[in-house]
Amino acid sequence: MPGGELVTARGGRDQGMGRPVARHAAWRWATAQAQLVLNNGDLGEILRFYRRVNALTQTDLGILLGYDKTYVSALELGKRRIDDVGSLRRVCAQLRLPPHVLGITDPADADHRAMVQFAASTVRLAEIARQSGHASEAVSELWPLVARLEARLEDGHCEREVLHLLGRARIGLGVALGNVLPEERLGTAAHWTLKGLNIAEHADDPEFTGYALRMHGNELRKAGLRGAAVDRLGRAVALAPDHSAQAAALPLLARAAGAMRDGALFDQVIRQAEALLDQVEHTSLVNPFALHEIRLRGLVATGRTATAIRLVEDSPAPTTTVAPQWRVIELVTVAHIMLLADDLRGATATLETAVAEATTQRLPHQLQRIIRTAGNRLPELRAAAAEVLDRLRGEMAA
Repeated sequence: MPGGELVTARGGRDQGMGRPVARHAAWRWATAQAQLVLNNGDLGEILRFYRRVNALTQTDLGILLGYDKTYVSALELGKRRIDDVGSLRRVCAQLRLPPHVLGITDPADADHRAMVQFAASTVRLAEIARQSGHASEAVSELWPLVARLEARLEDGHCEREVLHLLGRARIGLGVALGNVLPEERLGTAAHWTLKGLNIAEHADDPEFTGYALRMHGNELRKAGLRGAAVDRLGRAVALAPDHSAQAAALPLLARAAGAMRDGALFDQVIRQAEALLDQVEHTSLVNPFALHEIRLRGLVATGRTATAIRLVEDSPAPTTTVAPQWRVIELVTVAHIMLLADDLRGATATLETAVAEATTQRLPHQLQRIIRTAGNRLPELRAAAAEVLDRLRGEMAA
């Protein structure tokens, strides 16, 4: 190691000071193992962990911290300790540790804790807003939060709780965008859910990873990447730790299987989802109303239109657990089947309601479904939906 320079892929040289500086992976403090080490607050254990995951020698770490190898060894063995606050702050800064880990309390740490509490509340409230039919408001709340958390990540602060919040905020932003963007821009929604999945897969948290796979897989389906969607959603089902998690993933996998026109997989998954309905608490996705719509659309996609026509009138009444956008989704699907059955009057009335509700909820993707469904058979409805869609596009461009 000539001149004491770090030669690992994670190292570089500070040209101004002539000392090596760390260029570490963003996930060094994000794993469950790292969290256990940090919770102990033992400096020696923290230093040993840091060297191990970053492939550093004691000499390397000493150069990084401004100590010699002997002093680093003594710190790791507990034979020496650092007592003055200035030195502890320098260690935290160099290793990108939150100050409270080493017992330091200062205004920056207080700001950090307040930021974490604010971020957790924002992510939770944005999810409630989205499920209540206010996806635009969810985007408005999550966009600045994601920017703030990513700025902290760029500064090198990668503690587990912040990365977990950033992952959920990215996913929430992607899913909300998936409601408010038109089809040609749905790749943006999938991009943000993928960024959340990237964090989840490094966080050593199967439950979080399963959630991220579920959300990303559904956005991939909406963006037209159906094979990738089935893969991600299948992995989410496999990772599900309990019936509730399985029930959340199975309807989305059924939709993706139907979109792929894989009748055998669709039938298998829809049966699994229906079998769980009585075993789990119903949510905006896991409920008889949503599952009925998924079944109808899947039947049409897999060439069983006659069966869908027979079942279209059997729709269960929506309950308080059904998200408002699901009502619009169901209306468009039912209208499509009515047209297949040559029921123009029923399809017209149903699509008129769908246009009104899609306009109120600002759902361009559903307006595009309405336009395709109306086609040449219902030109006035197609024109009305296109007019609203153009207006929403103009507002988004502005």
